Amino acid sequence: MKKFEQQDNRKKGRFVLYDDEVFAGEITYAWSGEGKIIVDHTGVEEQFGGKGYGKLLVMKIVEFAREKHIKIVPVCSFAQKVFDRDQSIQDVKF
Repeated sequence: MKKFEQQDNRKKGRFVLYDDEVFAGEITYAWSGEGKIIVDHTGVEEQFGGKGYGKLLVMKIVEFAREKHIKIVPVCSFAQKVFDRDQSIQDVKF
């Protein structure tokens, strides 16, 4: 079973993905003012590679951005690729 956990201190934050209680990956971000976050890293553990977990992490942060009415600056190359390929998430890209 997959589970997300968020940590956020209003300067930096991350979403962590667990698969059956095992750390599978994370996406990290930094706040840039009140209405924007900078996504700087997406990483998935090797044993979970190829399962689409990286994209799941990006989509989780997109969901967060929509809920909070904020924009995302994807400086992480993986997150940028996901944004480049998916027109449905352009509404949250800065």
